[in-house]
Amino acid sequence: MKFMKLGSKPDAFRADGKSIRYVTSELESDVIVKVGEVQFYLHKFPLLSKSNRLQKLIPKANEDKVVEVCMDDFPGGAISFEVCAKFCYGMTVTLNAYNVVAARCAAEYLEMTEDVDRSNLIYKIEVFLNSSIFRSWKDTIIVLQTTKPLLSLSEDLKIVGRCIDSIASKTSVDPANISWSYTYNRKLAEPDKIVEEGINYREKMESIPRDWWVEDICELDIDLYKRVMIAVKSKGRMDGVVIGEALKTYALRWLPDSVDVLVSDDHALRNKSLIETIICLLPSDKGVGCSCSFLLKLLKVSALVGADESLRGVLVNRIGLKLHEARVGDLLIPARSPQITIYDVELVQSILNRFMIHEKSNWDLDVVRKNEKGTDKLILGHGSLVGVGRLIDEYLTEIAHDPNLNLGSFIDLSQSLPELARPIHDGLYKAIGIYLKEHPSLTKAERKRICGLMDVKKLTMEASMDAAQNEQLPLRVVVQVLFFEQVRSSAAARSLSNHPSDASRSTSNLDEECDKTGEENCKPLGKQLSQMKVSEELQKNGKLGKKNSKNSRSGAQLLPSRSRRIFDKLWSLGKGGHVENKSSETSGSSQSPTSIVPGDSKSVSSRHRRHSIS
Repeated sequence: MKFMKLGSKPDAFRADGKSIRYVTSELESDVIVKVGEVQFYLHKFPLLSKSNRLQKLIPKANEDKVVEVCMDDFPGGAISFEVCAKFCYGMTVTLNAYNVVAARCAAEYLEMTEDVDRSNLIYKIEVFLNSSIFRSWKDTIIVLQTTKPLLSLSEDLKIVGRCIDSIASKTSVDPANISWSYTYNRKLAEPDKIVEEGINYREKMESIPRDWWVEDICELDIDLYKRVMIAVKSKGRMDGVVIGEALKTYALRWLPDSVDVLVSDDHALRNKSLIETIICLLPSDKGVGCSCSFLLKLLKVSALVGADESLRGVLVNRIGLKLHEARVGDLLIPARSPQITIYDVELVQSILNRFMIHEKSNWDLDVVRKNEKGTDKLILGHGSLVGVGRLIDEYLTEIAHDPNLNLGSFIDLSQSLPELARPIHDGLYKAIGIYLKEHPSLTKAERKRICGLMDVKKLTMEASMDAAQNEQLPLRVVVQVLFFEQVRSSAAARSLSNHPSDASRSTSNLDEECDKTGEENCKPLGKQLSQMKVSEELQKNGKLGKKNSKNSRSGAQLLPSRSRRIFDKLWSLGKGGHVENKSSETSGSSQSPTSIVPGDSKSVSSRHRRHSIS
């Protein structure tokens, strides 16, 4: 820290209790200066020789009489006056970054100018500020902090403005030219050491991060911090990413972690001002600067403290541009009155709408659908859209637990995404399952409506098996799940039988086979079932049938009674094209895998041979 010593005489000021200061001298005091609660017993001559204001206040007549002067509004109080008084006596005074502002304001108040005496206190303090303080990074920040209690006079003396300009200028310096200390995890090596170790220019530049300055200015009050950041941005040399990092560091420094503290009466107003200021300081380039996670945290805090609605709209627009970078935990923003839900679903809906507007401006759906590569090309070309699809499905899974979440909000949020966003519907199925479980009072029509969001053709094998056992799903949905699993098995069997020597080729043809069968979805389900010949096709693939028979039997055994009966009917239709009059569970001529008890396959007389359905 820089400092400057003034005067050469020893300090002769003494204290008598807390409210009396005097100078040890052979001469009696002839003036009493009251500054607040403290009284200074001093002498007229040294004071009048340096201060024009005291010359006006202390009459020259009646020199033998003790004069009293009251200065209740003295800037800096008794401590600052004592510094000025010691300078008048020629006693040693030490100025540093912590007391120079108060001393400068006190000198201005006492009018200690060059007109009164040469090399007066104002002149000496200005030399110290310009030659030392404003050239030091940390001292400048300390001085700026000390201006807060004397802000009005500091503004008039341009101390605040000069501090801000000095800080902003230093942040714009090429990192390779930085030679001062700063607060950061890594310390700057000394120039001599750099030369000795042979570190070149590029290595030196890379050793100092571009955001080296952000931690030091975090100690500033929000109003001063705002002015510093505006000055930094006005220089036009700072990357938006660094600006974003600075704002994030400041928010982490001052925003409390506890929600109760955040919204408490003692801190709510301050936190509101802080969050609104940070939003106003966000980088002008909306696409860079701040991570989506940080923006969502700002949005969460702004909602809790009741920040200005227009500023919240700014955050929604920015988050919408990079929603694909978000995590589901960031979207769980608590709802506020009068909302009755746990989380603010309407706010997430607004963000998603903004994202879709941005996405639709970047690509044309009609052109994409005509792409000869099909779905694979779609996914590769719209990775951000697929990522948001997964994110929203995870969010739906979280909010589905809320008993106060109405069906309309759930459906609207789900339908805000196009089909391209969900190549697989496992996540949506999971969310629907939880919602049905947590809302048992739904009517049949409402259950049908929410299940209509899901495409059973886009469920994976694991999700299909779970859906077949899910008692919450309507019967029609379970039938569709079982039917399309049969379609998938049939397509796989045909593909393997046509290309038995090329397993990889069979895998690539699977979707093609499913698509051919899927074109019949518009027909009544009964007609589709009657046209299936599953068992004959599986028998062409004997090796595959033996391998899969165990899996299909074990999987079928896991099904609940309702799903198992449906499965048995599908099996019977696959074998004979019609349903026996007797139940498939009791028929001896067409037993299904679900009715066969595991045992020795050689005991034909007591057990029928198993057939694979997978």
